[in-house]
Amino acid sequence: MSLTDKVVLVTGGAKGIGKEIVRHFALRGSYVLFTYNNSEVEAINFETELRREGLRSRRIHLDITDHSSTTQTIENVIKETGAIDILVNNAGTTKDNFLMFMDEHSWDKVIDTNLKGTFTCSKAVIPFMISQKSGIIINISSVAGQMGVSGQTNYCASKSGVDGFTRALSTELAGKNIRVNSVAPGYISTEMLDKVPEKIRRHFKEKIACRRIGTPEEIAKVVLFLASDDASYIHGQTITVDGGIG
Repeated sequence: MSLTDKVVLVTGGAKGIGKEIVRHFALRGSYVLFTYNNSEVEAINFETELRREGLRSRRIHLDITDHSSTTQTIENVIKETGAIDILVNNAGTTKDNFLMFMDEHSWDKVIDTNLKGTFTCSKAVIPFMISQKSGIIINISSVAGQMGVSGQTNYCASKSGVDGFTRALSTELAGKNIRVNSVAPGYISTEMLDKVPEKIRRHFKEKIACRRIGTPEEIAKVVLFLASDDASYIHGQTITVDGGIG
């Protein structure tokens, strides 16, 4: 599973699942650029930590809901590095509420970040990947988009959209030696889940066949597999990593 010297762009890479994805690519010799928006302190500390370990990584401040800024940033990255071999669309957000109480801003913010951001970043890298006749795009969706979660209509719609986007884009690009897949995590131990009351987290565990919450590392390992040549015949798939939610 050689990923040495690959140029990898991970959105939302300063914390949570994204942070572990960045670390795993860097540990395997990739040059990893990761974006952040509101997590500046975490991004600076993480970049410093990686460089202290002799790993190649750089942080980029970016609001992926800003289409023009995102497109320009990705173009600049390609000019700087000469390539983006692997794009991981990980950045995401939640603004939960029952639909009858959800305002338009909460709907738009989640859709713009989770779905439109995936569109914008992918669209920006595709011309280069076509020109170099290779590339990998991995989108992070969620089991929420498959099963539906009360109070998360915006989030579920966005993540279901990411999986549909993945399948459609794969049909457009597979013949050009560009693989597009998605990973749908279940309940994973992140800051987002830590905010959920303990009583509800226990309820989550009861729904999981293996009776435990997953780790960001377990998601990162699946992402690395999809980015490797070992996954060369996997196109347009959503890989669910949820411990067996019933």
